[in-house]
Amino acid sequence: MLTRKQHELLMFIHERIKETGVSPSFDEMKDALDLASKSGIHRLITALEERGFLRRLPHRARALEVVKLPQQATTSAPPKGRGPARLSVVAPGDPPLAPVAANDTRELSVLGRIAAGTPIEAIQQERDRMHVPEAILGSGEHFVLEVQGDSMINAGILDGDKVVIRRTDSANSGDIVVALVMGEEATLKRLRRRGASIALEAANPAYETRIFGPDQVEVQGKLVGLIRAYH
Repeated sequence: MLTRKQHELLMFIHERIKETGVSPSFDEMKDALDLASKSGIHRLITALEERGFLRRLPHRARALEVVKLPQQATTSAPPKGRGPARLSVVAPGDPPLAPVAANDTRELSVLGRIAAGTPIEAIQQERDRMHVPEAILGSGEHFVLEVQGDSMINAGILDGDKVVIRRTDSANSGDIVVALVMGEEATLKRLRRRGASIALEAANPAYETRIFGPDQVEVQGKLVGLIRAYH
């Protein structure tokens, strides 16, 4: 599954080649994706090559070939400001996002933002309500948090996504959890048990794994689903 930036770049290159017959320049790609430097474009192109979506043509300037597109990709986005947002929902381990009908929903509290990066202050107050499909919930108490940050992108969790959390104080090693660190910081990470210690792992190599004692981390809930809105 591609990250959001990888998908955006692939579709931008695809559309530009369709329109002009020539792949865009690195500067054009940088501006289109609103990146600060061309080094980020180099990394994205390398990742797309490794996954078999792009191929560089040798001995030719600005020569990129789109080998394939994601199965769920559409070549043009819906016009901005027209039509309702389209929600897509997945549970952990599911295939790429697909639209889910709005029937049989449960109204859940949205408790604010959770950091998928540098931890932020713990979230206590309800900020909104939203309807979530029953298909991903099951039994127990649930709540919704908006993701802030990019440390879980390789787990398919992007900045701005909403995560559906089942409230629990226990989790297995390998679960993605909402963890309260030292009683004051909340973060979304993959939990690993290492002997008597607890590791909170990011899904982005730019972030280090943090190790804590067992009395420094409290599990607040476990990820059961993710909601992404397309406008």
